[in-house]
Amino acid sequence: MGFAQTQQPVRVVIVGLEHGHVAGFLPQFPKEHDVELVGIVDADAALREKYEQEFHLDHALFFSKLDEAIAIAHPQALLVYTPIGEHRWVIEAAAAKGLDVMVEKPLTLSLDDALAIRKAAREHHIQVLVNYETTWYASNRAIYEMVQQGRLGDLRKVVVHDGHQGPQEIGVQPEFLEWLTDPVQNGAGALYDFGCYGADLMTWLMHGEAPLSVTAVAQTDKPEKYPHVDDDATIILRYPRTQAVLMPSWNWTFARKDTEVYGTLGYAIAVNPTQVRTRFSEKAPEETTTAAALAPPEDTSLHYLAAVLRGELKPQGDLTALDTNVVVMQILDAARESAHTGKTVEVKPLPQ
Repeated sequence: MGFAQTQQPVRVVIVGLEHGHVAGFLPQFPKEHDVELVGIVDADAALREKYEQEFHLDHALFFSKLDEAIAIAHPQALLVYTPIGEHRWVIEAAAAKGLDVMVEKPLTLSLDDALAIRKAAREHHIQVLVNYETTWYASNRAIYEMVQQGRLGDLRKVVVHDGHQGPQEIGVQPEFLEWLTDPVQNGAGALYDFGCYGADLMTWLMHGEAPLSVTAVAQTDKPEKYPHVDDDATIILRYPRTQAVLMPSWNWTFARKDTEVYGTLGYAIAVNPTQVRTRFSEKAPEETTTAAALAPPEDTSLHYLAAVLRGELKPQGDLTALDTNVVVMQILDAARESAHTGKTVEVKPLPQ
């Protein structure tokens, strides 16, 4: 079935307003015919009022309790913008009601939580999807296709830079900053906040294969601002014939999300969401091209969600899929352990 815009919109409820990305997400709804926002849940009355005023939203959309929103608004899916530490319970609550879920990255805090989420999804036959900004970059898709076509040869090294000057420095909302800098709610600091992007991209490039080992170092260069979490990390993933180096940081000079992929025949660098730099010969210069725009329904998170709920798309092995993101949690969990112990962590096969 092709991408259809003539069907009834998918009914969604937003759960949580503490994740600052929700502010960039809400303006999409009035223009979006594929998805209808039927409720917003948050226990904090002041936060509900702030978003109601700022985005001129109908007061009737807001609820203080998830059960109440589900009973009254009858959603088909939940979009989760809580702290990461709350993802598991929201997903398990959704599963019990048979509702599909899309959470902001990363999936959760630990591998144990990821396996519990997978169990709930399987038992209740729901979809659990993970939204990353970089999934909707045409440049990343273009590089993936080059790898698939064999144009880069065998993959040898991938380097992923992600992050910005720091959440405090860029002025994230106070409710966002509070949990981002709390290891209990965020899992770690920059290591989780930005390490997940590279882990997701690498797992996609490796067709769901987990690394053999993970080695990570993490440190806090700005203890006066981030006393409880790391603000800089480097993660090395070892595969049988490939390495990846992930560099998540809250200490970059400027914000960045770029990926370098090196193979035996050439390299490709996703400079930004649309541009790719490639080189295929030692004698030929590097070239910069603009990647072809992503085609619906794989061009935005809402189009993707609607297509999955309508059975037009099967999320398996892609950047958003649960199977990919359980491996992402293997990587992040091992990276956190490695940074803590100072030792390389061997990655064990997942229970099936």
